Amino acid sequence: MYQALYRKWRPKAFADVIGQEHITETLRRQVAEGRTSHAYLFTGTRGTGKTTCAKILAKAVNCETPADGDPCGKCPSCLGIDSGNFLDVLELDAASNNGVDQVRALRDEAVYSPANVSKRVYIVDEVHMLSTAAFNALLKILEEPPEHLMFILATTELHKVPATILSRCQRFSFRRIQPEDVARRLGYVAEQEGIDLRADGAELLSRLADGALRDGLSLLDQCAAAGGVIDADAVLDVLGLAGNLQTARLMELLLRRDAQAALLLLDELYKSGKDMGAVLSELSTLTRDLLLQKTAPKGGAALLSGGYDAAALDRLGRDAAAGRFLHMASTLQKASAELYASVNRRLDTELCLLRLCDESLSGDLTALEARIRRLEDNQSARAELAQRPAASSPLDQAPPPQRKAPASQAPLDPPPREEAPAGLTESSPPWDEPPLPEEPPLPEEPGQRVYDTPDEAPPPAQEPKAPPAPLPQPPKAPPAPSERPPAAAPVQIAGGWWRTLVENCKGRLPPMYRPFLGMCSGFLEGDLLTVCAPDDLTAGRLDNERVRDALTQEAEALTGGPVRLLLRTGEPPKASPEENLKNLVAFGQQFDNIEIK
Repeated sequence: MYQALYRKWRPKAFADVIGQEHITETLRRQVAEGRTSHAYLFTGTRGTGKTTCAKILAKAVNCETPADGDPCGKCPSCLGIDSGNFLDVLELDAASNNGVDQVRALRDEAVYSPANVSKRVYIVDEVHMLSTAAFNALLKILEEPPEHLMFILATTELHKVPATILSRCQRFSFRRIQPEDVARRLGYVAEQEGIDLRADGAELLSRLADGALRDGLSLLDQCAAAGGVIDADAVLDVLGLAGNLQTARLMELLLRRDAQAALLLLDELYKSGKDMGAVLSELSTLTRDLLLQKTAPKGGAALLSGGYDAAALDRLGRDAAAGRFLHMASTLQKASAELYASVNRRLDTELCLLRLCDESLSGDLTALEARIRRLEDNQSARAELAQRPAASSPLDQAPPPQRKAPASQAPLDPPPREEAPAGLTESSPPWDEPPLPEEPPLPEEPGQRVYDTPDEAPPPAQEPKAPPAPLPQPPKAPPAPSERPPAAAPVQIAGGWWRTLVENCKGRLPPMYRPFLGMCSGFLEGDLLTVCAPDDLTAGRLDNERVRDALTQEAEALTGGPVRLLLRTGEPPKASPEENLKNLVAFGQQFDNIEIK
């Protein structure tokens, strides 16, 4: 009769237990020195060896010829316990024997001496399932047990065990078995059973086992029944994980924010009989893998679910941030929890996919953050596009003529950068110096400076002692008609100027002020900058010293002169048709003298 692999290859001694050396070494030493306790409590997740170690301990304390704390497995006591013929070692399931009557019967029977072995051992599995009355009935015998009695309690939910029970037991915590240990054990079992298990198949099975060796052996048994070579592709086909490709495709559409294609793919899955809860669960598992790979690319490899290869995870997580995956994981968890009480599971799943495609549909702070981030990205993109043609324009190669305007007028363009005093030429005139005296220009050759005496030459740049002497300037041509009007005239800056001013201010202000500032508009009249807020709430949020200082300083940097600030509520005044036509003509004349090369 065929026996399942996890039953056939269950360890018979402490040395065969995988991944729990911190427990097996302690138990072996206690048995070898004769210092065993009357009550043990084994805790840990499924498939980590709790019941196996309990049976080995029961054999070790009753073995006639133990070897360094391990049972020999050959004496009558070991053989009788393995076969289940000795009633002195009894394994109980607390899930089906959780009443107070069953515990009282066990307590009354435990006082009798064992018939075949030296110690009577009771292994109570899933002890947290006992009722409160049953726990109270068990307390007395745990506190004052007979010398021939030993209790071994096992549970997967330690928090449900009363503290009065915990204080009377020696507690051992079983940890999850590492994937490399599971893969090594699966390879050994496959070699002994004549199963052609490849390295990639063993690695995938070890990750799917999720720290439980029993689950790994069961999966290996299932794959071996299909026959042939067991590699990663065969494992995916046999275990029905090929559908993960559709889940990966759905995740790709969600990351691309393609809501229409995602809903169509969900409709295909629904028509093929896919449960909506399973769809959200698989998406949640994939999101967890992507988040772990994004936040812990090296150490998190052992925490992955194993249903997706590294290439697929790299492709999906390449262009998305960790914050996006964190939002997706939270949304999927919330939707999965609410799906069980849903009236229309398909509708709730579709709404969840829409929220994953567009965070602004969430209706919480995440939605507001997504909208603000999207607005900032759009503004940055527009500013970058607006600067690209200006950088290559010939108009920027030389300063415009209106830069020689009197000091009483504030130019609209930002002031040029200050150069070092040494090496000044006519192409970089000293704008901040006073007007030049009227005197005949000295003769000079192109690209050379001429001085009357050597004393007039500027000192070296390393040790400047005095400012350079004012240079005679050649007569300037009359202003071109394409020059901008002086700053004293009313100037509207509601277009690119206002967007540039707002973007500069956003870098100096906290995020709480940025969305309110983006809802305003502004215009400049002389040295007065008027900011128009759409409502009183927006104006109240911006009416503070920090925002006013940022607006004033950035406006002065753009205009090159002092600016006064006025904050009011309402729409900005609209320009008349004549002003619009005049501005349009002036804008077009800027490109008349541009040479196309």
